[in-house]
Amino acid sequence: MRTIFSKQIEDAVYALAERACLRLTPSCRVALTQAAEEESGAAKFALETVLANADTAAREKMAVCQDTGYAVVLAEIGQDVHIEGEPLSEAVDEGVRRAYADCCFRKSICDPLTRVNTADNTPASLHTEIVPGDKVRLCFLPKGFGSENMSRLYMLTPAMGRAGIVDAIVETVRLAGSKPCPPVVCGVGIGGTFDTCAHLAKKALTRELGSHHPREDVASIEQEALEKINALGIGAQGFGGKVTALGVLCEVLPTHIAGLPVAVNIQCHCMRCEKAEI
Repeated sequence: MRTIFSKQIEDAVYALAERACLRLTPSCRVALTQAAEEESGAAKFALETVLANADTAAREKMAVCQDTGYAVVLAEIGQDVHIEGEPLSEAVDEGVRRAYADCCFRKSICDPLTRVNTADNTPASLHTEIVPGDKVRLCFLPKGFGSENMSRLYMLTPAMGRAGIVDAIVETVRLAGSKPCPPVVCGVGIGGTFDTCAHLAKKALTRELGSHHPREDVASIEQEALEKINALGIGAQGFGGKVTALGVLCEVLPTHIAGLPVAVNIQCHCMRCEKAEI
């Protein structure tokens, strides 16, 4: 049994939050650069502006997007780990609290009814998974709500099958239009239940852009959905063009014989995600 102190987790979350909010992921930057090379006119200008903004944010150590998001933390806890000190959720929240205060990131979390702000961007959305080993792996995903609000959950019938899955992904992006600041990334959960499907979609957004699901049938859904989305012509920031999405990333789980849940979690062009291992 290995002991990890809650302060180590708090400090790791602090560092992840700071890095994530200041920069695009390397794979996102590559994808945006490639998209800018493919486009012309207003769409090209929009993509070049997005890239220039990312350069300025990194150089000046300023948030790459003013919406520094809901702090989503995915934690894989080794079954041979003992966490000593504060409860895990409190350590994660304290890391978020300190980072958002010290870095002057926008605090966006509020009571859903009174709309009173919690003033420190907590609580974080914490997802835990017990895995083999004696380490803790953390993933920090600041999720802006311009894109989160455009996400959808479908409870399809099994008869709708593969075509229904692709149609659900494409429809989500079509209905969103320019609202989620395209070009977007689609995290897609297929299977499971109403709730696990949505979690899968969020988890899919932690994958590298350009990666493909190891299952050939799932990878073919990713490719077909991406092609059909880019044929919509919405384009960067809604200016039209060839690139409406940078990627479609699917994750799957077995589901009930009577169901086919599909969740589509939209991510804007500002893909931010940092990972660490303790």
